[in-house]
Amino acid sequence: MSNDMRKDAKRSHLYYNSQISGHIRELFIFALLAYADNGGHESQAVVIIVVPIIILVAILALACILLRKMKNRKQENKSADNSNSLESLQFKFSAIKVSTDNFSENNKLGQGGFGSVYKGRLCDGQVIAVKRLSDNSVQGDLEFKNEVLLMAKLQHRNLVRLLGFSFEGKERLLIYEFLPNSSLDHFLFNPVRRLQLDWDKRHKIITGIARGIRYLHEDSRHRIVHRDLKAANILLDDYMNPKIADFGLARLFSVDQTHDATSKPVGTFGYMPPEYIRYGTYSVKSDVYSFGVLVLEIIIGEKISCFLSEEGEDLLTYAWQSWKRGTEMNMIDPALKDGPRIEMMRCIHVGLLCVQAIDADRPTMTSVMVMLSSYSMSLPLPSRPAFVDSTMEPLQLTVNEASISELDPR
Repeated sequence: MSNDMRKDAKRSHLYYNSQISGHIRELFIFALLAYADNGGHESQAVVIIVVPIIILVAILALACILLRKMKNRKQENKSADNSNSLESLQFKFSAIKVSTDNFSENNKLGQGGFGSVYKGRLCDGQVIAVKRLSDNSVQGDLEFKNEVLLMAKLQHRNLVRLLGFSFEGKERLLIYEFLPNSSLDHFLFNPVRRLQLDWDKRHKIITGIARGIRYLHEDSRHRIVHRDLKAANILLDDYMNPKIADFGLARLFSVDQTHDATSKPVGTFGYMPPEYIRYGTYSVKSDVYSFGVLVLEIIIGEKISCFLSEEGEDLLTYAWQSWKRGTEMNMIDPALKDGPRIEMMRCIHVGLLCVQAIDADRPTMTSVMVMLSSYSMSLPLPSRPAFVDSTMEPLQLTVNEASISELDPR
């Protein structure tokens, strides 16, 4: 807390104490006047009534002062902790500039609506990924700092780890751990690299993403809605373990909060649920919907915004119709034909449950984890997915994966 803030708090505290003292003095004066103006039993009765009241008020005033002091001390400690946390995470811009060879194009890993991502190497040899936010980024300075503090507190094996930040002048940098295998879309939507993803790897990716989302929704000290889950925002480490990245659109929910709304939905078409597109309403079930799309993409091996079946069906319509006809195996990526049928069928079933049109019908991520791991558990029947009309004709939303407000981090 700054000196000016401490001085303001002290002045406010003194004023508050003086106001209480003034009220107590007034009550004493009232009692004395009553005793002087009235004799005998009447004055005694007034004193008997007023004095206990004065004592009670004095006790309450002291209690208020103590509570106020405790609250101010707690706020000062919290402010100091946040300041220390930010300071320990801050990198010098000059050091990051050197580590990325002055943000060389040769070190550029990707680019999106938030800015560009570069590979860097610190002086101690550690390899890092640096996200350099563009000047027209929608994040303000306060939001940027809040995101840094939030991300620094999130620790999970299926979340990308934030190492620090740099905030000098107009330059705002986020420094993350470097993951050598890039993002899931780099493999999944490439006909050659996709062959490297056998069923064991894909199943591990599905369950890893589910664990990460469950942590955000239920297991961390905060309740967080990511709002931009997609294959491009799932990074892969050396062992193809998935890590959720890009929290630029994430929102923090209070413990008892279930929904929130915005007048300007942001995100990526294809992964956004109907209630968010139509009404701007989002919740943890919005992430569940995005997860369901991801599961179907991983199994089919195609991108939702690019897929079109021989019958002209979009990905959700194709998956739904295949499930209804009992021909799910026909929709599975040919490279996975030798995989365990029971696991594949169950993942398709769970994926369809996650993309239900009504958010209340979608499972929680805890339920998803149980359904993916317990094959003895019977699953509810899914109803028609979102954006699939009653005549089974696909509802076309967009022809490519474009963000509504150009917020596509990668």
